[in-house]
Amino acid sequence: MDTITAHHDHRCLLGESPLWHPDEQALYCVDIPGREILRFKGGELTRWPQTSEPSSLALRRGGGMLVSRRDGLFAFDDGQLTPLAQPPYDPTRQRFNDGKPGPDGAWWIGTLDDAREPNAALYRCRPTGIERVAEGITVSNGLAWSPDARFMYWSDTKAHTVYRLPFNDGALGPREAWARWPARDPAQPIDAYLGRPDGAAIDAEGCYWVALFEGQRLLRLSPAGETLQTLRLPVRCPTMPCFGGPDLRTLFITTAREKRPPEELVAQPLAGAVLQVRVEVPGIPGFQAVW
Repeated sequence: MDTITAHHDHRCLLGESPLWHPDEQALYCVDIPGREILRFKGGELTRWPQTSEPSSLALRRGGGMLVSRRDGLFAFDDGQLTPLAQPPYDPTRQRFNDGKPGPDGAWWIGTLDDAREPNAALYRCRPTGIERVAEGITVSNGLAWSPDARFMYWSDTKAHTVYRLPFNDGALGPREAWARWPARDPAQPIDAYLGRPDGAAIDAEGCYWVALFEGQRLLRLSPAGETLQTLRLPVRCPTMPCFGGPDLRTLFITTAREKRPPEELVAQPLAGAVLQVRVEVPGIPGFQAVW
């Protein structure tokens, strides 16, 4: 595997939701607390400030993009926002978090509970309405689908657990704990902590690449949940991977630097950068939302 490098010299506070735009040959992502949408294209960076925290981006069938923010769902076209839907929760207590279009064309988005209580949920968002389809977690993350669209993956970061659910054209089966990591013991040194599951992506072999926040690593898990590969990173807090480049063999990884100890930031100058590395197995083209 090639060396891990920074895609650009920009640093986010909390980079998230990397999205490869195949038509533009550009990489998008958001900085949640920095309240920005970013585009990296041909070495140039474009930044669009937001009035509310953005959390996820999606490609729209027929062209254009979508963005979820604490204050709702919006169409996003070269910096211009058009409101689409109000949030289905109290925005003083929750916000949208990880979200992706599914094989059914719906935009699936989970929430995060500000008080870190298990009041967050997963929503299936369509022009006909927003449907609450799962609940009882604290920090929704890790959305991905198997290449044959038979399973959906969904994680609760605080619970250190990735779930797998049967998926049938948008209908979900019962969720099972598919992969789990131990919570951090307060007495445990940070270097001994394996991390907790954040964002994820699926490759062409159906393997699940998951960022382990505070674990300084990215794991490649088989469809059976076995660890096939551990990618050690130069930063403590990766947040989400995505596949991009013309051949979908460049793995982009957003990272965070917000609220990290000063000594850690000195030792890890790439914290907050979008990282990149070439991998052997390509990703699969992302789904697009019907909206």
